[in-house]
Amino acid sequence: MGTGNQTYVREFILLGLSSDWDTRVSLFVLFLITYMVTVLGNFFIVLLIRLDSRLHTPMYFFLTNLSLVDVSYATSIIPQMLVHLLIEHKAIPFVSCAAQLFFSLGLGGIEFVLLAVMAYDRYVAVCDPLRYSVIMHGGLCTRLAITSWVSGSLNSLMQTIITFQLPMCTNKYIDHISCELLAVVRLACVDTSSNEIAIMVSSIVLLMTPFCLVLLSYIQIISTILKIQSREGRKKAFHTCASHLTVVVLCYGMAIFTYIQPHSSPSILQEKLTSLFYAILTPMLNPMIYSVRNKEVKGAWQKLLGQLSGLTSKLAT
Repeated sequence: MGTGNQTYVREFILLGLSSDWDTRVSLFVLFLITYMVTVLGNFFIVLLIRLDSRLHTPMYFFLTNLSLVDVSYATSIIPQMLVHLLIEHKAIPFVSCAAQLFFSLGLGGIEFVLLAVMAYDRYVAVCDPLRYSVIMHGGLCTRLAITSWVSGSLNSLMQTIITFQLPMCTNKYIDHISCELLAVVRLACVDTSSNEIAIMVSSIVLLMTPFCLVLLSYIQIISTILKIQSREGRKKAFHTCASHLTVVVLCYGMAIFTYIQPHSSPSILQEKLTSLFYAILTPMLNPMIYSVRNKEVKGAWQKLLGQLSGLTSKLAT
């Protein structure tokens, strides 16, 4: 496919992490196990929330959305990466690359907005507990969740269209593990300053704005906790937010490090490691964080395991 003297690519080649066969096989086993843990962990979190009526609250409604986002994000990147670890010709068609960029970028944006929504939920729970059920009613929770999905998807659609309208000419080697935004933009054989501005603007709107809202929520939360007289009351209020705060630090920290800095600052290795962090570690850690640090979830697990144990005993007799 060509125009004038320029030749445009039909597929891209992902250079991945390593060219050494033994290293690739080891990474394949590691990433496969991690992906299975991610899928199963998030599946059980969603199942637990559905089965236990005590978890039918706004916080766990948003956690269900977060788990779905995590599994979808991991699935948009890891299966293809696993295949490429075992083959020499790591090609990805133009359309597939655009689709992967759209889904991974969109799901990442959805997660950032969703974490801000969850911060607001924790703010209401700690700072205005008596009116919590009135403020965080089902209609509002649904609208907030839809806003998260729509805003992330629209931003991703815009960025994907802008990026893949750039002429790539004969540049088809993407030095990355996936069709990541910055890696694809670097392939363009024209000036990309307008794309860089668009990336910065979208980062501010969809990353820094939710981050600032999270920050404001936690300033109010911490201020309220410090005013609580009893030590036990402060401890209980802190545990209400501990799991969400841990996830916020993990997700926003790496994203801000990658995108909110000068164009020349992040190295290719940093970008690859950040993508691996988001595709592999974050989706796997989120259900663990909420399971280990949350008394309600641990109680639901114990209840479910007790029911399964009782059922097994009955079947055995």
